[in-house]
Parts: sequence; C-alpha cells; structure tokens
Amino acid sequence: MDVAIDKSEFSYLPAQAEAMGAPVPSAERVLLTLPDGRRVSGLRFGDGTPRITLLHGAGLNAHTWDTTVIALRQPVLSIDLAGHGDSSWRSDADYSPRTLATDVAAALDAWTTEPQLIVGQSLGGLTGAALAAARPDLVAELVVVDITPGIDTSAGPAALREFYAGPTDFATRDELVDRAIAFGFGGARADTERGVFLNTRRREDGRIEWKHHFAHLAAQTLAAHHPGDDAAPSALHATGWEDLAQVAAPVTLVRATAGFVTAADADEFARRLPEARVVAMQATHNVQETAPAELAALIGSRIASHGL
Repeated sequence: MDVAIDKSEFSYLPAQAEAMGAPVPSAERVLLTLPDGRRVSGLRFGDGTPRITLLHGAGLNAHTWDTTVIALRQPVLSIDLAGHGDSSWRSDADYSPRTLATDVAAALDAWTTEPQLIVGQSLGGLTGAALAAARPDLVAELVVVDITPGIDTSAGPAALREFYAGPTDFATRDELVDRAIAFGFGGARADTERGVFLNTRRREDGRIEWKHHFAHLAAQTLAAHHPGDDAAPSALHATGWEDLAQVAAPVTLVRATAGFVTAADADEFARRLPEARVVAMQATHNVQETAPAELAALIGSRIASHGL
C-alpha cells in the first residue's frame, strides 16, 4: 500500500471541524494498484483499524463524506469508486455496481482486517449491496443511503446531463464554480469552491478538468439512470434487488425526505426486505453533506449495536 504525500486536499478539514465543534481527524490518502494496472484510491481517517467504510454516489468522490467523518469521531475508510476521485477510469466505461464492487473488495482485502459497516450513498449504496452479496465476509452491516434499485431519478440526471453537455475542461476553477452556481448546484460559494477543488484536477496543459469519468461520458453514462429492462439493465435497474436479496448482513435504508427515494419506494424496500430498517432523514439526496450529524449518529448507533 502506498500513501500519497500531498496533503493539500485536507486543508478544508480544520474549518469544517471547527464549525461542527469537533476535533480535526488525522487523514491520509491510500493507494492500491490492481493486477490490471488500474489504481484504487481512498481516504483513511482517524487512528486505529477502520470498521466503517463509506462509498460515494455517482459524480462524487471520497471527500463528500468529510463532514460525516468529522461528526463520527471514529476511524473510517472512504473509497473513491472506479472512475471517480483519484481512482483510475475504466477503458470500458463499465461503472455498474457489481463491477465497482470488485474493486471495493480488493481495497477492503488490502486495507481492513475486520468485516465493515458499509455505508453507500446512491450508486455507492447499490455497490455496497453488490459487495455484500458477493463477499459477505467483508460486510458486517449495510446502510443504503437514498437509493433503491430501479427508482426514477430522471429529474436529477436531466439537470446533470445538461450541465455536463457543455465543456469538460476550463481555464480556471472559478469558471467552473460560476457554471455550477448558474445551474443551481451547490450551496454557498465557499462550499461550491471546496467541492470543485476536490473534484477537479489541473492537467499538464494547465486546463482544469473533472476527476470523474462521468463528466466526460455525459449523456451516455447518465442514461444509466434510466431503469432499462431485463435484456439491458442499467445501474439502477430492478435487477439490483437480486443483490439485496442475497445480503445476509443487517440492512438499513436511509430515505432523504427531499431526495430521490419516495415514501412508496421505501415501502417497496420494506416489503421486499421485511427485516431491514427504514429511517427517514430531513435531507437532500446527498445526505452525507446536508445532514452529516444525523447520518453520523445513525452510523454510530449501528456500530454500537455490534458492541464496538
């Protein structure tokens, strides 16, 4: 395992921790080279062996969990899914949950020693379900945040498709911040600046580009949010229920009241998985950013239930 030296990406943590009245966690970036030469990247927070692993949604990266991690005050591993953050892009552009779960399993084999409480938001939630189904030895419990297989997320991807249909590289990060604000993404400018900084990189020619592959695939990849059909299932197709049905670990669904999962979707989840817990939180789809303390409290309670 290699550890990256550049810590500038953690420069936002002190102010975030101060705003939350919490200590600043230790943090480092970890890297794993896979047999095919691709790289999996992640963030390791806190001291000690992590028992919590966090998986982000489409178009995000491991830093989306920063404030939730600060509120948790526990050792945590946050992984960049393939095609996101500092993890390698896939030449086949296959970012379906079962494919993503293979890389996550390799990372957990390398970076953890105990079964994890897996918390996955959106695409990360479906990836967590695929991981738990394929590698139950790695998953002590699964928390799925604001996603169920096959739900209609057309409103979100439609806006994102228009956003990414424009240029994929920019002269400055400020130019990209202005574009994001114009499309109604992000909150205060300072928060948008932080998000853009952590989700972009400067190329050798000096231009700024998105780190995640989704921005460069635009409509092609975002079409994966369409439910699809049995012959050509998408990442959010109802066949994802097959993975959830095979999960032996306890499962919790977090429904954001202003997110993608409706009350009817949550009822369907409870019908299909009668032993699962369903918890509603006042938050938008990115619960880890808009209700980090509440989400951290839930995660902490699930860890406590395991006597940890």
